[in-house]
Amino acid sequence: MTDPNRRPAISHLADRRAKASLSRVVRKVEFPLKSAETPDGQIPLAANTGANYDTDWARRYASRVTRRIALSTVGKAVIQYYASPTIRGLDRLHDLDGPAIFASNHQSHADTLVLLTSIPAPWRHKACVGAAADYFFGNRTTAAISALFIGAIPIERTSINRNTIGKAVALLRGGWSMVIYPEGGRSPDGWGQEFRPGAAFLAKQAGVPVVPVHIRGTFDILRKGHNWPKRSKAIVNFGRPLEFAEEDNNRRFTRKLQAAVESLADETATGNWFAARQRAHAEDSPGLQGPDTSTWRRRWSLTENGDDQGGSHRRWPYV
Repeated sequence: MTDPNRRPAISHLADRRAKASLSRVVRKVEFPLKSAETPDGQIPLAANTGANYDTDWARRYASRVTRRIALSTVGKAVIQYYASPTIRGLDRLHDLDGPAIFASNHQSHADTLVLLTSIPAPWRHKACVGAAADYFFGNRTTAAISALFIGAIPIERTSINRNTIGKAVALLRGGWSMVIYPEGGRSPDGWGQEFRPGAAFLAKQAGVPVVPVHIRGTFDILRKGHNWPKRSKAIVNFGRPLEFAEEDNNRRFTRKLQAAVESLADETATGNWFAARQRAHAEDSPGLQGPDTSTWRRRWSLTENGDDQGGSHRRWPYV
């Protein structure tokens, strides 16, 4: 026997379903004539952070003057106090004409200031830095500081972003030089990492040379995981510019670039340019990755006492 009290509830439910169906029909008819309705709540738009951060303002005249003054005063004083860098290989840049990519090993956050105060004029006056979008552009405050004071532009490390790549290529074609770290991140233990093909791709697309650079000593100044720098001695060694040849592809050019940085590291560690060039020609330069052994042994190999790995003719490139 049907409960008579349920009939109004059933009738009410049927009415609601009928109204909902009619409403859907009306919306479909009205859609071409007016905007479609949005769901409850707001659809979030892309925030002006990360890879989407617009850095064009940081290359306008006022920002460039501010950055130049800051780097030549405060930046240079800080680097002289903590790193007092010795700069080598500037004679290898005499034939460099126009913008270039300065590709360096990456040991510390101190690397960027060391490079920006060591790269000779006119390149340092019109240089940008390819910085990790997820780290330096994580919020608007750090993004603005990075863009203003070091000329950083966001670069995706974990995926391909056409906007960031297009921006970097446009800047290089427009006469801006660029500092980039092909390892993709700082060293976790003081030794180097395999190079990624980002520098090769940019060099090919923009048609600019790549200057290999090796920095030694910055790991001891501000290693990964530390928040306050210590005083140490840094050496910056510039190599001869590399051109992306017709027979090159991204992988081959990346190997060529890494070999050039390894040769510079060997030269710095041994102080013997000729012997380092001989090992580079024989493809026998010590690798940036260090010995394949235990953690403590790898760390010991970075110390001054453990720098000699087999005599004065063969030493791991202390970083």
